[in-house]
Amino acid sequence: MIELGVNIDHVATVREARKTHEPDPVWAAVEAHLGGADGITVHLREDRRHIQDHDVRRLRELTHIKLNLEMAATDEMVGIACQVRPEMAMLVPEGRHEITTEGGLDVAGQEARLREVVARLRDAGIVTSVFIDAELPQVEAAARIGVRVCEIHTGPYAHAFFNQGRDRESPAVVAELNKIRSAGAAIRAAGMRFNAGHALNYFNVQPVAALPGIRELHIGHAIVSRALFVGMREAVAEMKRLLREAQCG
Repeated sequence: MIELGVNIDHVATVREARKTHEPDPVWAAVEAHLGGADGITVHLREDRRHIQDHDVRRLRELTHIKLNLEMAATDEMVGIACQVRPEMAMLVPEGRHEITTEGGLDVAGQEARLREVVARLRDAGIVTSVFIDAELPQVEAAARIGVRVCEIHTGPYAHAFFNQGRDRESPAVVAELNKIRSAGAAIRAAGMRFNAGHALNYFNVQPVAALPGIRELHIGHAIVSRALFVGMREAVAEMKRLLREAQCG
């Protein structure tokens, strides 16, 4: 069955708005787990705009759920990952001025550096993943550097879905979904795990969840937003039901 990784970064965003102690991302992770989450994702950004170092350590120490650490491919972040030892480390591009991640990592343009990073993480017993656009050259480069997982950037699909009035049959939406499908087939053919995420929500997630061979979706903003009204546990449970319906339907 498809798995759901819940990104809790924006629980920390609310906390950091007041530089206080609540809401606690660890509490959010426990509630997400109780709601059916299969994993927790956090992005430890270089500017520490939301998740802090102590959050990552406490999540590792106090929760009993798979931890996926999103990170830039820097020496600092690799060192932190090797100390904390999350189940998975996902390499992502990072810009100080972006609101959120704006595109996939250019693996093909920096293979030598990324191969070294992947090797260090692998030696620490950490599964490595890369967040990439749905482009065959990036999939091929990911295979060459030795990652085990590719997460396809679903932002273009999500934006097309919204701009086309949530019409999943519109040509623009179908075209973006087909790009993800083709990238997923290439990922699986290369022996890697096919994950996806970014800008997925309760309206657009099912066509992606129904794609052949997809293993895991990482979803954050939509779930945290929904949790403001129904609670984290219920928000996660609702998303998990949608994923199961998509795969079984």
